[in-house]
Amino acid sequence: MGKRSPAPVTAAPANPAAKHRFLAYLRQRRRRLTAPRQAIIDTVFGTAEHFTADQLLAWARQRDRSVSKATVYRTLPLLTASGLVREMDFGEDRKFYDPNYAEHPNHRHIICEDCHKIFEFDSAQLSQLELGISRAMGFELQSQRLQLTGRCAELKRLGICKHQKEPGS
Repeated sequence: MGKRSPAPVTAAPANPAAKHRFLAYLRQRRRRLTAPRQAIIDTVFGTAEHFTADQLLAWARQRDRSVSKATVYRTLPLLTASGLVREMDFGEDRKFYDPNYAEHPNHRHIICEDCHKIFEFDSAQLSQLELGISRAMGFELQSQRLQLTGRCAELKRLGICKHQKEPGS
């Protein structure tokens, strides 16, 4: 998927409750909270955007230049194991991470094939359909993942998508 511009470094977390739960998770497992790890945590819970490990590294370095790739790669499994961030495979050569999973575990994704922007959506109708299908097949629904791909209307209408990056950027 395409490169995206750096996320803004925000002072207040986008999801303070999830951040608090993750810090408690680290304490419970007796994990150290170093300045670089704190920068990573502040970054993850300070954005609603999906991100790759490389994007997280770049964003976290906006907060603390000492953040290393190794610290990012050691922290990501903790984030996913905590259940607060979901690792997602969109068929690319890298994984994406969803920081919105803690508060909205049953949302779906649609991805623009041109600009590669990931959009989230909820649908009560889809939830009912998934539940009905699961029950009809004798399953108790535990979780779901739905990913749609398409081209955004903006590209079709204007010939350019505001999310699309310039070549080489």
